[in-house]
Amino acid sequence: MYWACYSLMLIIHFLIFISMKKVMLMAVAMLFSAATVLAAHPTAVSDTTKSQKVKPTKVQYTCTMHPEVLSDKPGKCPKCGMTLVKKEPAKKKTEKMKM
Repeated sequence: MYWACYSLMLIIHFLIFISMKKVMLMAVAMLFSAATVLAAHPTAVSDTTKSQKVKPTKVQYTCTMHPEVLSDKPGKCPKCGMTLVKKEPAKKKTEKMKM
């Protein structure tokens, strides 16, 4: 009877040890994944020394009849004498998503 109780107690301790081991492994896995997620995302505090500098856009003027004529300032087209107009920046083509 003594050996039966002792062996039953050993089995219970073994099962508790195994379940504790699983809980510990799960806890370590969750901590590792949380640390990975936090390390992957940049912090919310922005660094003022690394702020992006915006380049001022260079204004160009062109002739409506002769688009190859470009000037940094307004004036007249040397080919036809028409007033030069501001050149619009090229718009990026947006791709339409096909569904």
